[in-house]
Amino acid sequence: MMISLLNQVRLIVFSMLSGIITGVFFDIYRLIRGFENPNKILTIIQDILFWVLTSIVVFIFLMYTNEAYINFYVYVCLILGVCLYIKVVSRSFIRVQYKLLKLNGKVFRVALNAILYPAYLLLYKLRIKK
Repeated sequence: MMISLLNQVRLIVFSMLSGIITGVFFDIYRLIRGFENPNKILTIIQDILFWVLTSIVVFIFLMYTNEAYINFYVYVCLILGVCLYIKVVSRSFIRVQYKLLKLNGKVFRVALNAILYPAYLLLYKLRIKK
């Protein structure tokens, strides 16, 4: 099937973009899973679930952008997109996500303590009266 030059360029751009999306998902998955290997069976299950979810998302993305036209250079561009993302952006993305995760944890703890403080104060007052 012959496709026009414009559609081929779109195919390459969206294939590389789907590779970048895969790289972002991989970094988020690494942050969620952690950098330790707790259990080999659990890690295998998590890896399989990650790749199933990622392949579904990439397929849906490619289906909406180029009618899911897949051939050899779509896979090559997808791999190039992942490599480009890993080499250029991944380290700083992980650093930013880790800082945001720590900040969200601190904000959550402060908010929880502010919300529960009246209950702690009430329990403290009730304990003193006994």
